[in-house]
Amino acid sequence: MGRVLKMAKAGKLDLNSMKSLLNKTTGLNVAHSLEEDNPTQVKDWIPTGSRWLDSIICKGKMGGIPVGKVTEIAGLSASGKSFMATQIAANAQKKGMQVVYFDAESAIDPDFLTRAGVDIGELLYVQAVSVEKTLHQIETLMTNYPDTQFLFIWDSIAATASEKDIEGDFNPQSSMAVKPRIFAKAFPKLTIPLADSQSTMVLINQLKTNITSNVAEAMTTPFIAPGGKAIEYFCSLRIWLTKRKAKASFVENEKGVRIGSETKVKVEKSRFGSFGRTCTFKILWGDDVGIQDEESWLEAIKLSGTDRLKRAGAWYTLVGSDGKEYKFQASKWIEQLQNDDFRAAVYDIMDKEIIEKYDNDGSDIDIGE
Repeated sequence: MGRVLKMAKAGKLDLNSMKSLLNKTTGLNVAHSLEEDNPTQVKDWIPTGSRWLDSIICKGKMGGIPVGKVTEIAGLSASGKSFMATQIAANAQKKGMQVVYFDAESAIDPDFLTRAGVDIGELLYVQAVSVEKTLHQIETLMTNYPDTQFLFIWDSIAATASEKDIEGDFNPQSSMAVKPRIFAKAFPKLTIPLADSQSTMVLINQLKTNITSNVAEAMTTPFIAPGGKAIEYFCSLRIWLTKRKAKASFVENEKGVRIGSETKVKVEKSRFGSFGRTCTFKILWGDDVGIQDEESWLEAIKLSGTDRLKRAGAWYTLVGSDGKEYKFQASKWIEQLQNDDFRAAVYDIMDKEIIEKYDNDGSDIDIGE
């Protein structure tokens, strides 16, 4: 006979007993009381390195990379995918997470990681030999270290071959759609363990031109990300990066050498109520590696349409929540941010205009094309 559940009250089952029974039989923390603990709710976020981007990921609050979920960062070549991944890795380490970096392109330089703020002494670097082996290694680490909070960065899934690719010839027809089928099987298996251990997976992907005879589709969907529908469905957050080609978007040093460029970011999908929003920032890859975060805030505030920022010629006037006015020129923006009161006013405007305003009326900020 089956186990008889203890009754808490007449006509009511004991939820705690049922939770304990199901969690014990499955070996995972899968049964919950939604009044006490919602397992689908994101409890923490990893900053991306861009306050503007973090502000538009989750409706109504400051977001980032959702902990316990799967995120895709896709982009064109040299758009800054790996640079953003290193910023996320450094910020995850600050939270005490164990970062595991799967590299399929053999392109990660330890010096580059160090300059980006990553503690390479605490980072586990793994060569992504095949899709199947990488997925198995992720599962093995979570199974054998259930109390460890991991950040798995996979760079990139597009460059990682399947076992059939490795064993077969160079005919692309022989292994067509193999990886999408693997992902379709793997992600349902990994989703609950990731959430249960509050581990996070970041998939780096490569955007490709959408080659189609449908003119309307080509205009509305110029790029696609490989990997199949499983990635599209199981990712809670998809961030797409495209670089700007205009010379004005380049970052150059005093000698005129290009050391960075501007990237446009679109929240392609978000289960947190904010998909379709965009922002822009510049990424450095010279001696200083990372996102020019603070430099982008002025543009974010200008595009918000707030009446707390006014411009007269080359001069701007920013009004704090207490009515105090701060006058400055754009060239002195970073210098002005060293003033704590001014920085607090900037934070307040960004919070109200980019997060709260969007939450209240569904308005948006878009930098355009």
